[in-house]
Amino acid sequence: MSMVSQPDRRPEEPPDTATGAVTTRPGGPHEAGTGPGSAQGPEPDARHRLTSLQGLAALSLDAMASVAYGPESIVLVLAAAGGYGLGFTLPVTLAIAALLAVLVASYRQVIAAYPNGGGSYAVAQAHLGRRTALVAAASLILDYVLNVAVSVTAGVAALTSAFPALYEDRVWICLAVLVLITGINLRGIVDSAKAFLAPTAVFIGAVLAMVVVGLLRDAPASTVTADGHASVLAGNATTVGALLLLKAFASGCSALTGVEAVANAVPSFRAPAAKRAQRTEVALGALLGVMLIGLSVLIGRFHLQPVEGVTVLAQLADASLGHNWAFYVVQFATMVLLALAANTSFGGLPVLMGLLARDNFLPHVFGLKADRQVHRHGVLALAAVAAALLVFSGGDVNTLVPLFAIGVFVGFTICQVGMVRHWRLERSPGWRGKALLNGFGALLTGVSAVVVTATKFTEGAWLIVVALPLLVLAFEAVHRAYGRIGERLGLGRVPEPPRRAHSLVIVPVSHLSRLTCEALNAAVSLGDEVVAVTVTYSTPEDRPATEALRRDWELWNPGVELLELPSATRSIGRPIAGYVTDLAARRPGTRITVLIPEAEPAHLWQRLLQNQRGAVVAHAIRRDTDAVICRLRFRLEAAGRA
Repeated sequence: MSMVSQPDRRPEEPPDTATGAVTTRPGGPHEAGTGPGSAQGPEPDARHRLTSLQGLAALSLDAMASVAYGPESIVLVLAAAGGYGLGFTLPVTLAIAALLAVLVASYRQVIAAYPNGGGSYAVAQAHLGRRTALVAAASLILDYVLNVAVSVTAGVAALTSAFPALYEDRVWICLAVLVLITGINLRGIVDSAKAFLAPTAVFIGAVLAMVVVGLLRDAPASTVTADGHASVLAGNATTVGALLLLKAFASGCSALTGVEAVANAVPSFRAPAAKRAQRTEVALGALLGVMLIGLSVLIGRFHLQPVEGVTVLAQLADASLGHNWAFYVVQFATMVLLALAANTSFGGLPVLMGLLARDNFLPHVFGLKADRQVHRHGVLALAAVAAALLVFSGGDVNTLVPLFAIGVFVGFTICQVGMVRHWRLERSPGWRGKALLNGFGALLTGVSAVVVTATKFTEGAWLIVVALPLLVLAFEAVHRAYGRIGERLGLGRVPEPPRRAHSLVIVPVSHLSRLTCEALNAAVSLGDEVVAVTVTYSTPEDRPATEALRRDWELWNPGVELLELPSATRSIGRPIAGYVTDLAARRPGTRITVLIPEAEPAHLWQRLLQNQRGAVVAHAIRRDTDAVICRLRFRLEAAGRA
């Protein structure tokens, strides 16, 4: 047969024309103006897409919240070398800020080249091959899922620290927070952005105010928070090894998680989507860099030492603002933002899963969108897996942290390497400098990935090392299954011309009613031949009903034969399926349709009153035969309605 074009290699679904999506694959380079809402036509559902400011609130919470633990991760590692080691806090932070600048510049280019989203997955798919792209996708999925669990548990941990009486109920509180975030995201990413805009603004304003005020002080305003707590500072040292600096750098790079979220969710922005996403990426990088460097400067300015039971951010707020209402504003804003940082995953992962579904690596249901441009099934799947992790960990953040941030470094590295190849192939003006920048970034993130995995391997990171290939194998299995489906359906080939066959419609009945009449009306309209069948039982209590139906049918005389199918058991579907199978064998050229009449209740709760005979018969026909199944819905009007 002749071959035909096949959009996006999708074995079952047509292109998403309702959302204005382009038909090219996400792996190929596109111009920034060809996405949804370009100048070629009006953008559908613009109110359900993000502005740059809303994108900052919806997609940056993970990165912003990392300010609460990024500097602390650096300090805790360097504390092993005593006060001398803490002197390297600012140099390490500057190195991380430099990497942040590289990543922001790189992801700006990714956004421009791949406006359909996907981030490192899209880059790797275009330049590094399918298997590498799947590794990138798997790493991002793991990181997004863990981000939800870590963020929620960290926020709840801050809450239970302030109110110890709630500690025993932390799992239920975590699940409640997760349900809240999930519910908001089911209403659309714009609604979540609007809901989280105020907490994001308060947190950013509080941290920046703390940095500015702290820089104007010559000495700490207060040390009340750290008083009475044991220092974790090791004995003084005069040298700091390269391995310790690498470990501090890798630990501090946890502050970079979430930088890729904007590139993954470009289709969620209003037109021009790529431009808005690029502005959001730059704003995210600038704010995050300023806060990280500012906090590190304050750590050195106040000669802060890490202590047990008090976060570095709390000590800095105490030293800069004093132990007053401003201190509690910083703490409360930090607690809220840590809990809400999970929203970054809800903004980025469903879009990525939609792209994987479009490429036949995940079930196509993940590619469907609701009216508010929500990948509802992706949101619910993320919530379900995160809930399982919360229950498994018992709401303990320390159980989950060793697993965190490994996946994002793998994704960073793959993306940077892919962009190097992108520049080499494109050879646009200045491509050598861009390729060098991405290559340097790939080296740094690759080293970070190795160091983080090695240092956290025995603490649980081995689970990620095992889970990554398992996810890739699952993607491949789904892809092979869709390939077999496409082959059986003959996709990509021109089918034979339609031909008319003799049609026979079988109507299962159990009694006479308006439903039976409507079913026969539909059947005689659909088929050349109609047969009504009823399943009969030989038990004494069933004989009167069988005889009554036979007598009423003869009295009604609809012009359709009623065939009785005796059954030795109480089965309903099996006798009908057996009759259809026998009929198909005797009449191979006949198109057989089983029309199953069902009443549609006026109220949802009334479905509990139905006997589900139609569902049982449909299941048996679908399982045992190749007959066409047609389920006729007869709507029952509510009382008092015409």
